[in-house]
Amino acid sequence: MIARVTRRPRKKRIVILGGGFGGVYAAIHLEKLLVREGSVEICLVSRDNFFLFTPMLHEIATSDLEVTNIVNPLRKLLRKVEVLVGDVNQIDLPNKRVLLSRAYSNHSQQIDYDHLVIALGSVTNFYNLPGFPELALAMKSLRDAIQLRARILRRLEEANSECHPTDRQSLLTFVVAGGGFAGVETVAALNDFARQALRFYPNLCEEMLRVMLVHSGPIILPELGESLGRYTQKVLVRRGVEVRLNTRVKSMTENSVFLGDSVSIPTRTLVWTAGTVPSPLIFSLPCAKERGRVVVNQFLRVPDWPNVWAVGDCAFVPDIQNPGKSHPPTAQHAIREGKVVAQNIAAVLLGRRLKSFSFKTIGLLASLGRRMGVARIFGFNFSGFFAWWMWRTVYLSKLPSLDKKVRVAFDWTLDLLFPKDVCALDELDHRRDFHRQDDTRITMENNGDYQVTVRQPAHSSMGNGLTRIEPAGIERDGWAHLKIAERVIACGQAERV
Repeated sequence: MIARVTRRPRKKRIVILGGGFGGVYAAIHLEKLLVREGSVEICLVSRDNFFLFTPMLHEIATSDLEVTNIVNPLRKLLRKVEVLVGDVNQIDLPNKRVLLSRAYSNHSQQIDYDHLVIALGSVTNFYNLPGFPELALAMKSLRDAIQLRARILRRLEEANSECHPTDRQSLLTFVVAGGGFAGVETVAALNDFARQALRFYPNLCEEMLRVMLVHSGPIILPELGESLGRYTQKVLVRRGVEVRLNTRVKSMTENSVFLGDSVSIPTRTLVWTAGTVPSPLIFSLPCAKERGRVVVNQFLRVPDWPNVWAVGDCAFVPDIQNPGKSHPPTAQHAIREGKVVAQNIAAVLLGRRLKSFSFKTIGLLASLGRRMGVARIFGFNFSGFFAWWMWRTVYLSKLPSLDKKVRVAFDWTLDLLFPKDVCALDELDHRRDFHRQDDTRITMENNGDYQVTVRQPAHSSMGNGLTRIEPAGIERDGWAHLKIAERVIACGQAERV
């Protein structure tokens, strides 16, 4: 007697690319809608194993919040979803597969799908300006925020022991490019943090600090209207921030930033928040695109590709209430898009009607630090303490998981009682590498906060504010003796003063 082997039908696989607001909320709602369906499996691909709550990112950069309090582990948020940590290398729409490279190993992985949700978000747009990706700091990721805090504190450390007034001024000058929400909140938090940290540096004072916001338009925060934009500018100027309007950052070197009006700003720190662009993978897809984003219909479906969907910053979502326009790439829209795309995928699998996406912006809020803010809610403008309180209340309520809400509220309470931490946690890697080669190079990074390189020629200044001492060339170059002598004399005079 021959036993018959019956094969179980293959489960339908839903693959979500991206661990931002759109992708994570799509996974959360798909898990709720299809968790009882044994014939469906859901897979989320993310570069990190956590979900980052980006509206509070500037508070990490300025020590208002602890690093882990605005991140939620994906495996904790998504109990029934398979989480794959890695980078998406290729999206093969005709063959319904995605090629990944796993983050913690050196091998690639191919994933087949029945439904694909593209939620790859956006990346910082440097507009092909040479040197900007290497020299400027962005504000898009957790690492960016940690690096910015370390950069601010490192500049204060160097300036505290710098004797030359010109070099000290460039160390204490911070420029933020971009007058949108990210730029305004960053420059306000940076200004408050740097001024509060000065009390720990006896050789520095507030008059030495220079913080500048450069914006290409006639008014900052244009999304909130002219009145709130003017109010925000007055608040920033009153706190010591220089605001330059109708001006662009054209180029930069290790020691200077050059503006469009041919003005040179001596600085070693530029924070770039002047624009974003969809993930580079979007450009290679064989589907319609608008402004670099994937075009979808009112159901968030990609035309001509019935099993492909797109949400978030990388999707061009039409506004059915305003023909010809699209929904803005904001977090509140991405959250709702994630919910609707989950409902529509479930509707396709269960044979139900699809739901059109329609959402009107509830409000826009910005924190200006020091218990001040601006907000536009349902068309009404608010400013001052009440707007700041609304900002904290709204975003605290939107923060996923109860434990993170409690931790953030506790951090905010402690911030009222104690000064900010001035620990420079540079990147996420605290290794100290000691390299000794033929020319005796010694490098100390991260918590070491300095770098000494022994090489030829004699003495030079490094672009990141570090000093390079190269005695090998001093024996041959007489001018190096004079240069060192000048610095010794300058330091002696500074100490006497």
